This record gives sequence, C-alpha cells and structure tokens, in this order.
Amino acid sequence: MLQSLQVLDQLKARLRETLGLLPLARGTGPVSLILELPHPLASAPDLDGPRFHFAHNHRGDLRAGYGIAGEWRAQGPERLSDLRRVGRSLRDTWLQYDPDETGFSGFGMLGFAATPETPAASDDLPNALLWLPELALIAHGGQSALVLTTERPAARETVLARWEDWLDRLVPLLDRPALDPLTSAHLEPLSSTPDRDDWRTLVLNALDEIENERLEKVVVCRRQRLQGHRHFDLDRLNAALSYLFPSCQVINIRRHAASFVAATPERLFTQRRDRVEADALAGTACRAEDSERDAEITLGLQTCEKNLREHRVVVEAVREALGQCCRRLEPTEEPRILQLNNAQHLWTRLRGELHPEVDVFELAERLHPTPATNGQPRREARDWLNVNEPLERGWYTGAAGIFEPDLTGELWVLLRCAHILDRTADLYAGAGIVAGSDPVSEWRETEHKLAAMSTALQFA
Repeated sequence: MLQSLQVLDQLKARLRETLGLLPLARGTGPVSLILELPHPLASAPDLDGPRFHFAHNHRGDLRAGYGIAGEWRAQGPERLSDLRRVGRSLRDTWLQYDPDETGFSGFGMLGFAATPETPAASDDLPNALLWLPELALIAHGGQSALVLTTERPAARETVLARWEDWLDRLVPLLDRPALDPLTSAHLEPLSSTPDRDDWRTLVLNALDEIENERLEKVVVCRRQRLQGHRHFDLDRLNAALSYLFPSCQVINIRRHAASFVAATPERLFTQRRDRVEADALAGTACRAEDSERDAEITLGLQTCEKNLREHRVVVEAVREALGQCCRRLEPTEEPRILQLNNAQHLWTRLRGELHPEVDVFELAERLHPTPATNGQPRREARDWLNVNEPLERGWYTGAAGIFEPDLTGELWVLLRCAHILDRTADLYAGAGIVAGSDPVSEWRETEHKLAAMSTALQFA
C-alpha cells in the first residue's frame, strides 16, 4: 500500500508540473497528456463506469480506457464513412504531450456490429462507435504509461480536479496482486438458438444454396445462454482468458451494465504507417490431449479438402480487398496452423504496402466482413443470413480495436464472444458451411468454440 501511495503522490506531482504545457483554454479538439508509470503493467483493473480493455498475453500488449472524453456513434451503410470524417477532424486537432518521452500517444477505440443495420440497444453497444477515453493505460515492451485526455477549451482547475480524481481511483489498484481463479462453478445451460433440429435445417438449407451455386460459402452461428451460480467477476474472467488463450486478443467492452467479452484468435488487420497485415483464418479442427492423436488431427486439417477449400475462399477475398487499397502486395504464404488450447485453425497472413491516405476506417470497410464470418459472395451471403439466421448477432462477428491519432491502428474480429450481465452469459459461435459440410460436424465445431468462453466463465 505504501508503494502505491508513493506512486500516486509522484504522479499527482508530475501532473501539476506538466499541466501548464497543455493549451487547455485555446482551440478546440482533444488534448492528451502521457505520463510514464514507474513499473510494468500486467493487467488493467476494473472501475465502475464505461470501460474497454484489450490485452494480448503473448505479445505483452495492453490497452485499457476508462470514462468518456469524446464519443461518436453511427449506423447504416455509411457508418464507417461517417466515423472516418470524425476521425479526420480528430487527426487535425488532437494534440499530444509526452513530457516523459515515453514514445506513446493517446488512443481511442473503434468498434462496430456485425451488420450496419443492427439496431442500437439503449443499455448496450451502439451499432458503430468511436470512443476517446478520459483515462487510458498502455503497456508494451516492458514499458507502461497512463494517458489523460480532455476536450478543449477547458478550465485548468476543472481538468486538474477531474484527472486527480481518476488517479485516486486507479493508481492504488495498479500494484494489486493478480486475482486467483475462483473454484470452478457449474454453469446451467438455459437455451440454444437455434437448437439442434433447427441447426440441422439451417445447415441443409445453406448446402442447397451452395449446391445451386448461389453461394460459395456461408457462416451460420448459434447463441448459447448460460447461467452461473454467482455474479461473473470480469477481472477474473479477463485473467482466465489470457491464461487459457495467450495467443488470442482478450477484449472487454462495457458501456452500461452489460459487458461484451471476447477471446478472439482472428485479427482483421494491423496498420502501421503505410504497412498492413491481415489474417485469413478459416478451417477448424479440435485438439486432443494425446500428442500423437493431436498430430494426426493437425495433419488431417492440413490435407482436408473441405477445410482447404473453406480457407482458400477467405484468403482470396482478403487478398482482393487488400488489392483495392495497396500499391504492392507480398506473395501469399502457404497456410500455417494456429493452435489454441481447444481448437486449431488454418491461418494465412497477408501483407502489403498501402496507398497514401488509407486509414483504419477504409481498411475496415474493405475487409469487413470476411468470408470467415459472413460468406462468399459477401452481399449474397449477408442477404441469405438476414432472412434465415434466427438470431441477432449484435457485435458478434463485428470488429473492435485501437486507433491512433494518425488514424492507423489494429482491429480484431469479434469471435469467441459473450454478452454478460450479472449471472447470465450469452455465448456466440459459428461455423463456415461449404460443399461437403455436415450438420453434426458443424454443430460439434461450434461446441468446441463455445468451450473457450464457457471454460473461463467457470472460474470467474
């Protein structure tokens, strides 16, 4: 406790020293102050109120945001174009002050639902959202910092009081020991939408569309509702997901009472200056505890014509989308295997050099949705799902991630998801249907995917 109080006093003193650098009374637009933290961060604590959290164990990356310094919402076919106009205005007016020379900058969150038509819920996430947090944490490469952001013009005394209040709430929690998982608790399955019989009908209808060459692939999903015997602890859930799935991006977004949580293996893209990387992830097999059997399953995945065909559809679509905004694409690699604790996937990474002025909004528009979450051809698959899929996806198979002041950043496809409120969790998973798919096998695949979140929830 003494150490955290010392850090708190040091940060408050540093805030008072540097606040005068900020032109709070002049101009308009956000301004961010970046202050170095004296020790690395392993996790970001939960605080009441709006919060987002992105953490990748293997990469040692952590970004978390608290409160709202600015937010912009959009819906409909032009949602990303509308937010892009906001982003360009921010790029021209967002000031950054890094007196400790950390090399970090302020950042925000960009996220959106599976389709532009998904209605916004009053107690949940809007269709598309650009969000600047008032307080943010960042950790990378053994270095960490906090970022304080406000809109201008603002009174110095008001900003100082508000930011010191954030420090009082957050800093004492930063050196809190990692929470141990709770004793495993039983989760009661309440319902599945669709159920087994409806799932079989849905898959067979999709196969009819494929056989008649109206679709090449379509991704159908299901929602499993579970109820716990205690309120789910989101900090413990984040820790459990990071431990169980260290190669996945763990995402936790809360606007009001409910939280949207994901442990996704699929990156939509990473943009750094004029370079872009995107993942094609499609073709799935389970894992086995026996190493020899696990190796056999891996070999089967690498040689299975159905899975290879499903994967090729995604690779070709991602490459075509990148070709529209890149002046040069690198040769496509052969698919590799991405192994998780409970599943393994065919995985291809695509790289390119972007045309000038391409930003996260244009990349998101070009790449989302991929055939890995929607189908191919894109429009026909979406139209078929709108008519036939018996549930509203919300942000499941949408995307979310971080954008920087220069409008570069990284987005992740929202897979292995749960919508959590108190003791109830709605889990989502899907399966890609192509020629040769079987309803029983595809149901089993969704069970493996749902197990990623349900396993972690048992310890939260």
